Formats: sequence, C-alpha cells, structure tokens
Amino acid sequence: MALMPGRLYLFQWDPVSAEKRAAELRQAGWTVEVESQDGARGGRAILNHPPDLILFDLAKRPSHSRETAAGIRGYKAGRRLTMLFIDGEAIDVDKTRAKVSDALFTTSDLLLHHLSKLDF
Repeated sequence: MALMPGRLYLFQWDPVSAEKRAAELRQAGWTVEVESQDGARGGRAILNHPPDLILFDLAKRPSHSRETAAGIRGYKAGRRLTMLFIDGEAIDVDKTRAKVSDALFTTSDLLLHHLSKLDF
C-alpha cells in the first residue's frame, strides 16, 4: 500500500527553490514545512513534531543535508523517520549513503513518482 500524502519536512538550502518545490509538493497533496537556512532549527522541529517524511535536496550545500540528517538520526526520536534525498552529484550521494545508510534516494524528475510508491 502506498503512502497517502501526509506531512513532509523539506530541507532545501535555496529559499527560492525550496518554495518552488514546496508548492509542487503541496499541489500533490502534501502538507509541507520548509527549512532553507538552519539545519539545527529544522532538526529540533522534526524531533518535537515528527513528519511522515523528511526530504533533503543534495543539489546545493549537500554537506548541510548530510549533517542535518545524521544529527536527526542521532536521537532516538529520529531513528525511524523516513528520509529521502534528491539529486546531488554522485560523490555527494555516495557520502550520504555512507553516513545515512537507511535513507532513500531519487531525482527531481522521479520525486513525485517515488513519493506515490512509498510504503510504510
């Protein structure tokens, strides 16, 4: 059974791109919260009110996404949260896979398709 759109937390380090992606996701039925400046602030928000899915963009400032995800995973409340990473250079995807081994990965072109196929 695929996940029905729910609450998604988006980390994208360019505010203009973040709002564009958030609008696309909202149109697909998701409730979206966005963080584009402070990974620690977003991490605290997630740990206090866990979303159905955490989405990280690796296209810009991939180390910020990787470190934010690892920080969230470091807490008991963050260990079972579903994390999906999109885009990024191959080396950044590989580094992220090594640091957050249970995460999922896709591209912008396939994002909505993969979101519709997620099963929890």
